[in-house]
Amino acid sequence: MPTWTALTTLEGQDAAEALGLAMETLNPEPTGVGVFEVEDGSGTWEVGGYFTEAPDAAGLALLTALHKAKDFTVSELPEVDWVAHVRRELSPVEAGRFFVHGSHDADQVPDGKIALLIEAAMAFGTGHHGTTLGCLQALDKLAEQGFVGKNVVDIGCGTAVLAMAAARIWPNPVLASDIDEVAVDVAKANVDANNLSEQVFCVEAAGFNAPELQAALPFDLVFANILKGPLIGLAPEMAKSLSTKGYAILSGILNPQADEVIAVYVENGFNLVQRTEIVDWTTLVLRKK
Repeated sequence: MPTWTALTTLEGQDAAEALGLAMETLNPEPTGVGVFEVEDGSGTWEVGGYFTEAPDAAGLALLTALHKAKDFTVSELPEVDWVAHVRRELSPVEAGRFFVHGSHDADQVPDGKIALLIEAAMAFGTGHHGTTLGCLQALDKLAEQGFVGKNVVDIGCGTAVLAMAAARIWPNPVLASDIDEVAVDVAKANVDANNLSEQVFCVEAAGFNAPELQAALPFDLVFANILKGPLIGLAPEMAKSLSTKGYAILSGILNPQADEVIAVYVENGFNLVQRTEIVDWTTLVLRKK
């Protein structure tokens, strides 16, 4: 079945949400409407709808005029098996000692590399994004320097690739948590596929707010690959949840946002150990004083 998209941008969250609601009154109706902030610090928001019939051009034009948005860009999407397409196009990723791959590349693991199987169709965290790649490289460097994670947690785990990477190099239990129930299910599936279900334990939690995490305190290594806002909000709890001289590997931070995140964590008792930029994204390694 063909699918059409209609996308526009405008300034301000309130205006964007109002336009998103108005789109739902169109005829033909969209099958879904999304409202997202463009993560470049500009205050621009994107509003988009998906349609199984060509959207009404006059109705879209009226909405842009009423809500002071840019003209909608309407596109007809080809019928594509996106899972198969991504599996073909998504090459394996090497990050230090780690080799992240899909099942279609299971026979390509180089000698001496630690294989992590992540299906491309399954949530965020295949290793291709600069945030995940930066975290894996930071973990590899810490291990090279002799650090051994005895009590590790991956906050906002997505596919659980970071938790599994830690479990592959250290023989200790690792916790992986996510606020999203679907992500937790995905994480569990990946953990099972990598034969790590006896070592990596996935739970649904916001931040450190889960009995399993509270019982495991303090951690000596915390991954938090989320976004700037949640990272800043998490700083006081991160400080309480880490052991003295414990490490936090943070990402999901756009390059211009990094100074603000560093400043907040320094105020909460951390020293900056490493700062790495990969394309638009920064990964931070911090150590509790």
